[in-house]
Amino acid sequence: MTATRTWGVYRPVLPEVCPARPDRMVYVGDAGGRCEVFAWDRATGRSRQVTESPHGTLLCAVDADCVVWWFAEERDGTGLWYTQGFDGGPRTPAFEGVRAGHFAGLAFAEDGTVALGLRRPDGMTVHLGRRGDRPRTLPGHEGAVRLCDVAPGGGLLALTRSARAPEAVTVVSADGASVATLAGGESPLWARGFAPGGGVPRLLLIQQYESRYRLATWTAAKGMRPHPWSARDTEFTARWFPDGERVLIRQERHGRTLVGVADLGRRTVTPLATPLGSLLDAAPAPDGDVHFVFTDAVTPARPMTLSGAPLPGGDATRLPSFGTSEELWTDGGPDGPVHTFLSRPTGSRGAQPLVLLVHGGPADHDRDVYDPMVQSLVGSGLAVARVNYRGSTGYGARWRSAWGEGVGHTQVADLVRVRADLVRRGVARPDAVGLCGTSWGGYLTLLAAGTHPGLWAAAVAVKPLADCATAHHHSTPALQALDRALFGGTPEQVPERYAHASPLTHATAIRAPLLLVAARHDTKCPPQQVEVFLAALEAAGVPHDVGWLDSGHDGYDGAEHAAVTERSVRFLLRRLTRPAPPPTDVRTPHGVRSTPSAPATAPRR
Repeated sequence: MTATRTWGVYRPVLPEVCPARPDRMVYVGDAGGRCEVFAWDRATGRSRQVTESPHGTLLCAVDADCVVWWFAEERDGTGLWYTQGFDGGPRTPAFEGVRAGHFAGLAFAEDGTVALGLRRPDGMTVHLGRRGDRPRTLPGHEGAVRLCDVAPGGGLLALTRSARAPEAVTVVSADGASVATLAGGESPLWARGFAPGGGVPRLLLIQQYESRYRLATWTAAKGMRPHPWSARDTEFTARWFPDGERVLIRQERHGRTLVGVADLGRRTVTPLATPLGSLLDAAPAPDGDVHFVFTDAVTPARPMTLSGAPLPGGDATRLPSFGTSEELWTDGGPDGPVHTFLSRPTGSRGAQPLVLLVHGGPADHDRDVYDPMVQSLVGSGLAVARVNYRGSTGYGARWRSAWGEGVGHTQVADLVRVRADLVRRGVARPDAVGLCGTSWGGYLTLLAAGTHPGLWAAAVAVKPLADCATAHHHSTPALQALDRALFGGTPEQVPERYAHASPLTHATAIRAPLLLVAARHDTKCPPQQVEVFLAALEAAGVPHDVGWLDSGHDGYDGAEHAAVTERSVRFLLRRLTRPAPPPTDVRTPHGVRSTPSAPATAPRR
C-alpha cells in the first residue's frame, strides 16, 4: 500500500475584521495544501471556506456590510475582485464591466464607496463606485503607482509611488483631479491612510528626515505637518485607531519589534507590553483591541490579541522546534558591525557545516522569528546564519543606504565578512559553508558564488534575479522604477552598472555545486533572465541542477513549497556533510579570502 502525503499551508496572518461587526472576520488559511479565503465568526466559533481555486487565493477583505471580497488571480498575476455574503450565497463580480489586471490596491470609504486599483500594460487605473455597480473609471496613471486609501466620505484618494519619487504621494479628487502632490526626494515619504470618522480628511504619513523616521499628517487646508516628537531611529509602520486620534506604531529594530501608541493630540508615544520577539503584523481592531502576529526563534508565529480574545489560526497545528538560537555582531566593516542570527543543532560542539540563509529585499531584514526553513536545516544537522547585511531595514537610515561597494557587491562583502568571523570563532567548518536564498536572496547567492568561488561548498538559489538587464526589460513597472533608482538609470543608460551587479557577468567563475529553482510565470524575477543565466552556465560547462515551477513569484501551493524546501535541504546536506579534511598548516587571517576570487532597495525580489 502506498501512503499519500498531504501538505498544509502554514501562513499566520491577521484576519480582516468587519468594521460594523468585529466578531466577523475573513482570513487566508490552509485548504488542502493551498491558500484559500475563509470566513470566521468568533461569536459562534464557525468558519466557512469561501474560495476554491486550483492554484490558491491570497488577497481578501470584508466591508462594513459583512460582505467578503477576494481577488481571483490567474497564474500570470492578473485577476478581478469578487464578492459573496458572509454566510454564503451567490458569488458576483465586485464591479460590472471592469477588465482584469494586476492588483494595485483596494479601499473602502465609510459612505459605502469602494476604490480599487488595477494595473494593466497601459498603466494603473482606479475604479470608484459601490459594490455591484458599474464604477466610474478615473484617468489612468503611468508607472509604478498604487492606490493607498480613500477618505471616509469618498471624496479624496491617496496614490503612492516610490518613497523618494517627486510624486511620492498624490492626493486626487473623486473625479481624478489632482489636489496635492507630496515629494519624497531627500526625505522619503510613505502614505498610511486617511483617519477614520467624519470631519476634514486627514492623511497619515511616515517621513524619513535626515537619519530618523517620524509621523506626519496632511490636510487640504494646512498641507503636510510633520510630528518631530514621534521620531524613531529605525523604520516603522503605522495604522490609525478607530478614534482617528491615536496611531499604532510598529517599529523594527535590530531584528525585533517595538510597539507603541502615538497620541497626536497629546504628542506622546506610549509603549505597549507585547512579548519579546517579532510582531510580523499588528493592527487596531474596530472594537479598540489590538491584533498582532507574534513569533520568536523557537515559537511558531500565531495571531494574538492584547485582550486575549481568540483569533482564527491561533490554534494552528503545532510545529517542531530544533536547536538553539543566539545572535552575534561582526566588527570590521566600513559602515559598522553586521548583525547575525545564528541557529545550531542542540548539543553541537566545535565547527559545524553551516548555511548562510540569505534574506530577500533588499528593503527587508531577518528577524527573531520561527522560520520553517531554518528549522528544516537545523533539524537535519546544519547550523544556519541569517545575516542582516548593509541595505537591510531595521538598523537605521545610514545602514539602509550604505551601498559603497556597489549594488550586490556591498551585501556580498558582508556575507563574506560574517563567514570569516564564524570560521574564526570555530562555529563553521571552512570547507563546509553553503549559501541559500530566495528572490533577492537568490540573487546574492548567485553573485557571491561567482565573485568568491573558493568560499562556498554549495549554493541554492530559488526564484533569483540572475541577469539584471534582462530582468529589467521583462519586469513590472514598479520594479523597473526601483531598478532606475538603484542603478541610476536604465540598462541602456548605465549598462556598466547593470553588468557589474549582475550574476551573469560572473557565472562562469562558479565552482560550488549549484541548485537553481525558477518559476515560469514569475513577473518579479522573470524566467527570461534565468534562461540567459542558464545558457551561460551551459556554454561554460559549469555543473548545475535546475528545477522549474509552473507558478509565479509568490506561490500559494503548500506541496510545491514543501517540494522546493525538501530538495534544497537534501542538496545542501549532500554537499556540506562530507567528512572534514585533515588539518593543515594553512591559516586564513580574519576577513581575508582564502581563495582568489573573480573581480568583482528593490523589494523584488
